[in-house]
Amino acid sequence: VAMLPCWFVVTRQHGATSNKPQYMTTNFWFWAFMIWSFPLSYYRSQFRKIVYQTDDWTINIKPWFVQEVKGLFGNLFPENEQYLKMRNFYRFYLLVYFVLFFLW
Repeated sequence: VAMLPCWFVVTRQHGATSNKPQYMTTNFWFWAFMIWSFPLSYYRSQFRKIVYQTDDWTINIKPWFVQEVKGLFGNLFPENEQYLKMRNFYRFYLLVYFVLFFLW
């Protein structure tokens, strides 16, 4: 008998085995978390471009995060409407993301 990965659960229904992972069909929170996760990289990229004041794509792969955290929890550019709007949206997005993570 081959060892199945821990996420692969085989269920028996009326004497037959189902090859579908059980969590994929029954876990609503898993799917909500996965769907909510898709646009995270886009929103983070937009926020980082505003905080670091650049349009260069390499900002997405650099390991800088101190100014980003300051911008998320502080107010780096109080006169910049685009920054304020994106910061508030990104805060809301991350709050929902963490709630889904803890409910899952």
